Amino acid sequence: MPNDVDGLLATLDHPQRDAIDTLRHIILQADPRIGEAVKWNAPSFHTTEHFATFHLRAKTGFQLVLHLGAKGRPDAAVRATVPDPHTLLQWKSADRAIIALRDLADVDAKRDALTHILRHWIEEVR
Repeated sequence: MPNDVDGLLATLDHPQRDAIDTLRHIILQADPRIGEAVKWNAPSFHTTEHFATFHLRAKTGFQLVLHLGAKGRPDAAVRATVPDPHTLLQWKSADRAIIALRDLADVDAKRDALTHILRHWIEEVR
């Protein structure tokens, strides 16, 4: 398993590879503090803690899992502080949500909303 995101993606055989690359770019451009690494065998993004990780196992579409680090924070109030006017977030717990994406057209259509969510989400990462 490659230990850097470029190496991991070079080995990725996924029908939505273009959409994955586009979302990666959107995430990295959302804030200059964002870095990336391979964590949990997937591309993961961090500031002071990891906060977003791709879920690429599905062959139709893919997901971006938003979280507040490996330890989690079940008492987090992130649901109340991250605006989601387009209802992209599927909440799985108080500190974890998933955004499901179908393809490149879906990522492009949601670009502004994704950026908005990411910018608010990283403010909750400590």
